[in-house]
Amino acid sequence: MTKPDTDTIAAWTRLATASRILIDAIEEALKSHGFPPLAWYDALLELDKAGEAGLRPFELRARLLLPQYGTSRLLDRMAREDLVERTDCPDDGRGQIIRITSKGAALRTSMWPVYADALIRHVETRLDPADRRDLARILDRLLPPPGT
Repeated sequence: MTKPDTDTIAAWTRLATASRILIDAIEEALKSHGFPPLAWYDALLELDKAGEAGLRPFELRARLLLPQYGTSRLLDRMAREDLVERTDCPDDGRGQIIRITSKGAALRTSMWPVYADALIRHVETRLDPADRRDLARILDRLLPPPGT
């Protein structure tokens, strides 16, 4: 059995730890301002970007990297709050199209300043511009190619 080298283990550990700490900080900032979790913002952003065409639940799931049951629960909660609407898919009798509502767009817009402030506080102020660009470039190499 091959084993990752110590640099690989150290890189992974720091990446996972930093990700968890930063996400927790953003979640706390949103919560302290009375907003729902970050996943709601991310879902509303993707639906807003999709525009009037909306997204099928499986498309949203792929963009959010959530399990199927997580996406279903998220959409149920958001629909109960009138942040998203579901309509039947004309091409698939069992499918649905999910669209953001005006209330959902307003919530996303009001969440953004808190989210942006947390990004500035926890990332931008700690890394100089060159480091931010380098980090983004390095992390891009760990992501799957677009369209896969």
